[in-house]
Amino acid sequence: MPQGDTVYATVTPELEEAELEKNVQPMVLEYFEHGDTSEVMALLQGLNLGERRGAVPALAVVLALEGKASHRELTSRLLADLVGRVLTPDDLAAAFDRMLRDLPDLILDTPEAPQMLGQFIARAVADHALPLDFLERYKGRVDCEHARAALDRAAVLLRIKRDVNHLDNVWGVGGGQRPVKHLIKEMSLLLREYLLSGEVSEAERCLRQLEVPHFHHELVYEAVVLVLESTGETPVAMMVRLLKVLWETGLVTLDQMNRGFQRVYEELGDISLDVPLAHGLLEKLVDLCFEEGVITKQLRDACPARYMAGLQGGGRSGR
Repeated sequence: MPQGDTVYATVTPELEEAELEKNVQPMVLEYFEHGDTSEVMALLQGLNLGERRGAVPALAVVLALEGKASHRELTSRLLADLVGRVLTPDDLAAAFDRMLRDLPDLILDTPEAPQMLGQFIARAVADHALPLDFLERYKGRVDCEHARAALDRAAVLLRIKRDVNHLDNVWGVGGGQRPVKHLIKEMSLLLREYLLSGEVSEAERCLRQLEVPHFHHELVYEAVVLVLESTGETPVAMMVRLLKVLWETGLVTLDQMNRGFQRVYEELGDISLDVPLAHGLLEKLVDLCFEEGVITKQLRDACPARYMAGLQGGGRSGR
């Protein structure tokens, strides 16, 4: 080829791991401030990530674990936007594989890392950023208790997703600004998840993360209605246990407990149309709550189911 036809191409060398971290970390931290995924994509496309592409989502998630709920929400959005443009679903799967292996180290700085990583995985699957069979690949092959906790959390969330729409609000961000119907869905989600997992501390954490203490009466209402719509003894005992913890930790105040139960009392007639056994279940729940110190005698005695039972049983009154 004649000298005049020579074309010189600029080759950007593939980033070493230390260099990648040095470039990507400030990029992610700035993104937490501006929230523009397209800006991050443009910057990443200017780097030669090569085989280290999976390090980008891993770094973003680790920074989000150490940050706020809003940072985790932004990171979930970023992962969804990067797949198909900068990353493949398999790149993201490799990143989560790595993070699951790193959990014993991650929990040193973030004790809740397994639960949070599970939420990231569930959200990424729901957003079609992770392959649908990601969880299946791990079945029966997990030795690490922390990785198992993360994968169990993701599985529970994805099971519930069918009932409670998408996992868009998995991080419970900006509760006070969100429409009431979204908050109700969130509370329904955490209660259903609790009935599946039995983890009181997780339900408590999810409720705190919603940041709507003034709206906790809705959780009480949803909890009682969910018990009435369930079958068997287990949901009754489990919900009493949860309400007791929320009461004792001050997450649900006396006024909120009263208001939640009173709303159910007022709607019992309508609820009974769909749930014929609602009166008996409510009486059982109310009695148990009173025995556990969750509700006052006045609230117990105001239960219309007790009044009905009293009429049928020859005028029984409160204890």
